[in-house]
Amino acid sequence: MIQWWKILGVLLVLYALVGGLLLPVPNLAILEQSIRNLYYHVPMWFGMIALLSASTIKAIQTLGHKQNEISGSDGVLNKRTLFDLQSENFARVGMAFGIAGLCTGMIWARHTWGDYWPNDPKLNSAAIGMLMYAAYFVLRRSIEDEEKRARVSAVYNIFCFPVYLTLIFILPRLTDSLHPGNGGNPGFNSYDLDSRLRMVFYPAVIGWTLLGFWIADLSIRLKKLEIK
Repeated sequence: MIQWWKILGVLLVLYALVGGLLLPVPNLAILEQSIRNLYYHVPMWFGMIALLSASTIKAIQTLGHKQNEISGSDGVLNKRTLFDLQSENFARVGMAFGIAGLCTGMIWARHTWGDYWPNDPKLNSAAIGMLMYAAYFVLRRSIEDEEKRARVSAVYNIFCFPVYLTLIFILPRLTDSLHPGNGGNPGFNSYDLDSRLRMVFYPAVIGWTLLGFWIADLSIRLKKLEIK
């Protein structure tokens, strides 16, 4: 059965895709029509942060339950295994959204800054954070024992998330940066995110985030079927 939030997510993403291409946008200097990337690049990062937050919460729950506690939802997986499975897949889809956000950001940077990857603290910090989460998946594959893998990867995940937030939100604000909202540059919300942009931007954020959780839900269900 498809829950209402899944239908809502698909409809909002379709609206963002169509509206983002066809609806009028303000004619801003330098940005010009590339401002439409706001509907895709930024919402993907919002979705990534939401998914990584969920992954961290599930990691905390993984450490808070014993191995022999049986999950009441299916009676097959114990709670620790279930939470570990959810944590891994939320992080996996979150990273997929992060990669999509980096790719759309590189295209935007090429148009506005003249280079796909300028030497900017925001971009470099985002790349470091992505490598940290890549190490999370390498760590998981290197541990064969299920119990040990769940505990060690949960601890690493809990450590990784606040460091990643510091890298992409705090450090770029403390130095010079080309990115809006960092290094003294005003953010879109403070000067030119007018009603035309908001009409598509906010639904896009909600839609892409819901779509990300739906993808993660499908991935978790597939893994549970494999285990059964």
